[in-house]
Amino acid sequence: MDYYIGESADNQIEIGEGAIPYITDSRQEAIDNTLFYTTRWTSKNMQFALMSVPVNTETGLDVHYNSDQFLYIEQGEAFVFMGSCYDCINIQHRVFEGYSIIVPAGVWHNVVNIGSLDLKMYSMYAPAMHSYNTVFRTKEEWFDHYEF
Repeated sequence: MDYYIGESADNQIEIGEGAIPYITDSRQEAIDNTLFYTTRWTSKNMQFALMSVPVNTETGLDVHYNSDQFLYIEQGEAFVFMGSCYDCINIQHRVFEGYSIIVPAGVWHNVVNIGSLDLKMYSMYAPAMHSYNTVFRTKEEWFDHYEF
């Protein structure tokens, strides 16, 4: 489900704030975030985003064909599911605060919040997938954005 980050009229990639270095307390940003998904830093080659997945919900099964993804759990408990196709989910693992999940391009994945708190995590994509300042307040907004 790669989202093209766009080009301006003069054919230059819109990189937003990614043109400058970004220094942050990623743990605190992730914990303070209340949006389902928001990009915090975007360049042509990489992106840093935050996610807050409510209790008893999930990120939703999706795939990124052109981006590798790194997820880091700052708060909560979840199951991560992965596989080589939509109907071939053969990897599952329970994850907690402090766990990293690395999802290669082309791997279907879903993170399901099974804890008693909102799941707080951050993600890095390479290359970037979304324009700078992309915000999805809910999972429904996230999936309404994509065409399957």
